[in-house]
Amino acid sequence: MSSQVSKGRIRSTLRRFLDNESSAGLLLMGVAALAILTANSPVAPAYFGALHTYLGPLSVQHWINDALMALFFLLVGLEIKREMLDGQLSTWTRRILPGGAAIGGMAMPALVYALLNAGNPEASHGWAIPAATDIAFALGVLSLLGPRVPVSLKVFLTALAIIDDLGAVVVIAIFYTAGLNLTALAGAAVVVAILAGLNRARVNTLTPYLVLGALLWVLVFMSGVHATIAGVLL
Repeated sequence: MSSQVSKGRIRSTLRRFLDNESSAGLLLMGVAALAILTANSPVAPAYFGALHTYLGPLSVQHWINDALMALFFLLVGLEIKREMLDGQLSTWTRRILPGGAAIGGMAMPALVYALLNAGNPEASHGWAIPAATDIAFALGVLSLLGPRVPVSLKVFLTALAIIDDLGAVVVIAIFYTAGLNLTALAGAAVVVAILAGLNRARVNTLTPYLVLGALLWVLVFMSGVHATIAGVLL
């Protein structure tokens, strides 16, 4: 009887934790801190070995960075789409501020970096590194504050971070990618056009979106562009 009561308490506590708006931020910060400690501890070789273990065609690290982050961008992109259709970003005048902030947030750090490293040709080549925003941590910090943060601020930061990350992906594709697979890019464009057609035709069946979404991810990954952009395109 006592074991059933304790299990019920555990489920109740877990449910309250998951329902709490700040739980995602707490979990993200906790896992990030744990990863930093592990990477700088005696078990670091085992940790990095696990990250570079291959599961099928990709390593664990690539599955996280290219596949799971694509799903994250898909969810965030859906939030932005909802706000653009009927929300804080429903008009062009409301979209100008996060768009301008994102452009400034990319240009100024890159400019400062370039000026500070003007005399070092090797270091100056990394000017695009400070241009990107870590959207996961940005949203994680906001979620820690919970309902105390206005919805408009959350939408603004989310839109800013997405535009900033898209810009960073474009910069990397143009300036840092050795060779783009144009055939894969063309295939991805065709898939996006088909998805847009299905959306315009109001096709509500999930299956074609899942199949075409998976195909889009594969094509973007093969193209040499960071695969997370597939989540935004979806």
